[in-house]
Amino acid sequence: MSTVREIGLGSLRLGGANPLFLIAGPCVIESEAHARKMAEAVARIAADCGVPLIFKASYDKANRSSVKSFRGPGLREGLRILGKIKSELKLPILTDIHEASQAAPAAEVCDVLQVPAFLSRQTDLLIAAAKTGRVVNVKKAQFLSPWDMSNVVEKIASAGNTNILLTERGASFGYQNLIVDMRTFPILRKLGYPVVFDVTHSVQLPGGQGHASGGQPEFIEPLARAGVAAGVDGVFLEVHDEPAKALSDGANALPLAQLAGILQRLKELASLVRRWGAA
Repeated sequence: MSTVREIGLGSLRLGGANPLFLIAGPCVIESEAHARKMAEAVARIAADCGVPLIFKASYDKANRSSVKSFRGPGLREGLRILGKIKSELKLPILTDIHEASQAAPAAEVCDVLQVPAFLSRQTDLLIAAAKTGRVVNVKKAQFLSPWDMSNVVEKIASAGNTNILLTERGASFGYQNLIVDMRTFPILRKLGYPVVFDVTHSVQLPGGQGHASGGQPEFIEPLARAGVAAGVDGVFLEVHDEPAKALSDGANALPLAQLAGILQRLKELASLVRRWGAA
């Protein structure tokens, strides 16, 4: 396994020789009560499995397929909700930003600022996120090769921030389909930063329902196992208690009831892979 730097996030240590970590939560904040319920449930499961957790939820989904789709409560209300979850449940928080002006207010609350895949080449957004000093998680665009991410890393590091996570979420394969090239993971790790596998977005069928994206959640666990076997540092899973009723990305979300079993199996596999790497 390639050597990657260790990133500190409070008491958590990400990358390096550290255990597999989890980024998980609902796609979007549907309500304060639902976000809190999901944070409590996911945190309990992660703790029971002994897997470090970063809770994620978006205050705005700015790239929904349809203008009629639910986007979230917005920046101000969303950050208020995430701030309460962070302070009351003592969880590190990740959320997306879509414009450079959102970086500073989001950084006041969130520990990790995520740059969405479609925006991963936006220089001003990357630099604004970097200048906050927070950990920056960049999702590799569906249209970029893993080698192209060296330019993305350079933009963030040029602002003096090397607290970087690189996330794979599938590559475009024709229309309304994604594939995951397992070569991506060792290629990204050679850049020297922890690599995350966004499994649930990788089983998405972009625009597959016309007004919204579809998904193939039956492939979540096989892909997650493959990514962990390939040596990723973290796994990203969008989780929902009732995916059929989710207001965003329910078609590719992992049902909450399945999280514990999958997480335990991934942890065991990751431990084996790390022993091989140390051999």
